[in-house]
Amino acid sequence: MSTLTPARTYNQNHIPRKYTSGKRRLSIYWTWSYPWESQRDPAAMENRFSTMTEVRNVLWPNYETPEWSAAQFLQGIAGTLELFHRSTLSFQQITGEATGHPVAVFQRIDQAGFKLPIDERVLADTDTLMVFGLDHLLSEQEAAAEEVAAIREWLKREGTCLLLAPHHDVGFADDLKQRQMEYLHHGDALVPRQQRFGQYTRSLMKALDVPVHNRWGLRPALAKGTNEIAPLTAFRDIDKLGLLKNVPTLNFHPHLPHYELTTKDTKSVHLLARQPIDSDRPHPFTAAGNTEFNCLLWMSPNQQRAGDIVLVDSTNFTTLFGGTDSLANFWRNLALMK
Repeated sequence: MSTLTPARTYNQNHIPRKYTSGKRRLSIYWTWSYPWESQRDPAAMENRFSTMTEVRNVLWPNYETPEWSAAQFLQGIAGTLELFHRSTLSFQQITGEATGHPVAVFQRIDQAGFKLPIDERVLADTDTLMVFGLDHLLSEQEAAAEEVAAIREWLKREGTCLLLAPHHDVGFADDLKQRQMEYLHHGDALVPRQQRFGQYTRSLMKALDVPVHNRWGLRPALAKGTNEIAPLTAFRDIDKLGLLKNVPTLNFHPHLPHYELTTKDTKSVHLLARQPIDSDRPHPFTAAGNTEFNCLLWMSPNQQRAGDIVLVDSTNFTTLFGGTDSLANFWRNLALMK
């Protein structure tokens, strides 16, 4: 007897989750304007998501089954945005089982045009807020002063965790040769020569004094002789949250951001892990002598806030590029964080 998946609902108001002692309530907040992103001109060469047609063409024949056809699935940029939504379903299932609470999913401006800033409607029943920074810079998404104030107040609450995930910044230089080098380094035909993300998250980081800037789009190294991502360089002795318990690797993704520290104050922000870079593919960052990029950071509570701040890329919560037991362990560690 087959098990039916639950019926899906859409375009309804969020039902607040009741507080349960020791059980975290996680919420995902996509920073994009869905209408702005989905209605970008497909003829534009840069700073847009792929159309589903382009995805099907590049990844052929992976999506050549009826459920991905035009009769059942959006074929434009909107289809690719829906792939992002679908790619977090495994994360939602595993963390939901671990916490006993469903993962709430919000969008800054959703398909139906409703705008939802981060305010008490999002924060009141959230213990871990995951801000997925996949808004293109050109869309000019910015955290309003009221949002910053609401998040500051929320972070005063014991047990809160703000997870910031600004995505890559590919091709920010005017030098076209450098853009081509970056493109050949990550090797993803679906990413244009310039694809700059994260204005909303950057504005939030600036307002909250998070000394980090998302740069580049770097391809992780593989373990020698395998198709598996190389293990992290982890600093487990300072991982007080236990995020890296039984987590030797994170997710492979061809273009991951380097979380560059903009301060020398090692007490305000702790580097928990670096990722080795594919050294066989030239890149300006490795040409400068770097062999790894910062991929997991933590800011512990201080006098201004009782909550934690974690920085890690949003693709570590998706299954578009596969999933591993190590990644599932990372999800549970985040969900069960004290």
